[in-house]
Amino acid sequence: MAKEWILNVATNRWGLNKKDRVGPVSQWIRECDPKSIEDWEGYYYDKLKRFLEEKGINLSPEEYVESLGKILFVKITEVIHAEVEDVTEYDCVQYIYNLVINRTYDGYITEKRTVYEELQHRLSVKIEPAPDEWDRLYNVDFYIKVNDKYIGLQIKPITYEQTPELYKWKDWLSRTHVDFEKKYGGKVFIIFSIKRDGRKEIYNPDIIGKIEEEIQRLKALKS
Repeated sequence: MAKEWILNVATNRWGLNKKDRVGPVSQWIRECDPKSIEDWEGYYYDKLKRFLEEKGINLSPEEYVESLGKILFVKITEVIHAEVEDVTEYDCVQYIYNLVINRTYDGYITEKRTVYEELQHRLSVKIEPAPDEWDRLYNVDFYIKVNDKYIGLQIKPITYEQTPELYKWKDWLSRTHVDFEKKYGGKVFIIFSIKRDGRKEIYNPDIIGKIEEEIQRLKALKS
């Protein structure tokens, strides 16, 4: 398990699994639709051969795959090994301290600014932190009270690399959000925050209009 973790971390760190290194493997295997691992191996090497020719790399597919493995070995045994030897006990203590104190506080302040400075200003309503129970059971960070109903808000910081995966977040969170709506009457909205030019901003600003519509819907229920 530890060996697998090291191999995975190093491969990702140096991009040895990226498209420009090994080709678009996810696309290729769907095109292949293999019935066995042998089908896939043959198809992959055939695609990789053309891939290498286009890049002007004078290696066979087998030689190229082996060369990537050798690069990974050097990175682990030389670079990572040297870095590990350079780590002190003090570094470890400071890292954990910064993780639980500084980074957590910075993340909290950033999250509050995203919500209070942006949403609260644009919606002109009071937004309050949700109870811990709502966070655990419903994935709700903040709420807006409308009469005797509640609208939930879930804040998710993302990076540009994660944006194609947003539908996965929505699918996973929607199950608990349905439970929240059944119990408290209002919908839950996911606000994605992203860092642009050194500052956080709302990635999906169209959500503001939807929240406004929900506020009006709940107000109308009272009349």
